[in-house]
Amino acid sequence: MTKKFLFILACCFCLNATAQEFTEDDARAIIETFFEGFHKGDTTMMKSVLLKDVDLNTAYTTPNGEKRLARGSVDRLLEGIANRPPEQVWKEEILSYEVQIDGDLANVWTPYRFYVNGQFMHCGANSFTLVQTQDGWKIHHLIDSRRKGDCDTD
Repeated sequence: MTKKFLFILACCFCLNATAQEFTEDDARAIIETFFEGFHKGDTTMMKSVLLKDVDLNTAYTTPNGEKRLARGSVDRLLEGIANRPPEQVWKEEILSYEVQIDGDLANVWTPYRFYVNGQFMHCGANSFTLVQTQDGWKIHHLIDSRRKGDCDTD
């Protein structure tokens, strides 16, 4: 009985030791998948890394100087991407990735510049909250900021 118990215990340690930890590269890959789908107009690819009830927000300042927070809809986002005219090219250039991970929670901060048909439109930062689910790591929340005037576009 003791040998059997030790064998089972050893197997548990081996399984635990080989369990893959979620890394910064894993988090970055999720965001890259999201944007690959965004750029290609592939909403199925985007959905593969999104929770069904993902929370979307945008923080911005109006031309009158009012601070605003707009709530978005993932369905409207995906519909807009799916219905984008083929001659319209959207490019969100990610400038860097900052990743923080704690257990089943991760945050990815990505400053960006956004272009339509090669013309600069705005810049800002995205903040993605990722959570580990039964189906793997998914984007739970996305908030972005948007600025037009104070961006270095070179």
